Amino acid sequence: MIEPSYARLLAAYNRWMNEKLYALCAGIPEVERRRDRGAFFHSLHGTLNHLLLADRLWLGRFLARPFAAQRLDQELSRDFEELRRERAATDAEIDAFSAALTPDRLAGELHYRSMVDPRPRRMPFAAAVVHFFNHQTHHRGQVTTLMHQCGVDPGVTDLLWLPGLVQS
Repeated sequence: MIEPSYARLLAAYNRWMNEKLYALCAGIPEVERRRDRGAFFHSLHGTLNHLLLADRLWLGRFLARPFAAQRLDQELSRDFEELRRERAATDAEIDAFSAALTPDRLAGELHYRSMVDPRPRRMPFAAAVVHFFNHQTHHRGQVTTLMHQCGVDPGVTDLLWLPGLVQS
């Protein structure tokens, strides 16, 4: 389905985008980052928090190191700078996870339990990795919309602009 290089590329994109968006969000006043703007996770802070929580849930499943959470909107930190540090640490874990992936691992299965419906589940490991990166992109799209509502232009977010990807 996918090769390890796919995961490595999307891990690099994930890190680049998170660094870029967190740097821009740091300039937005806290009251604006926390303002309920009608998004699924309400605010910029809530959406960034959910994305970090979901990444930790999936990494826990991938690494057989469960991450304990009660809800998908559970606040990991009220402090933006702490959330930013935890994001960077998690992105480093995603990089390491992606670097260690092998074709055999991707060809295997993932066994896990969902928070939404805790029955035992299984799926192709490669499909879970694709979902993991797709979920990040989905919610970062929401983050950029919320940033625009705060008057902040996130600039180009396309994978093609990942530094070092395209050679001229």
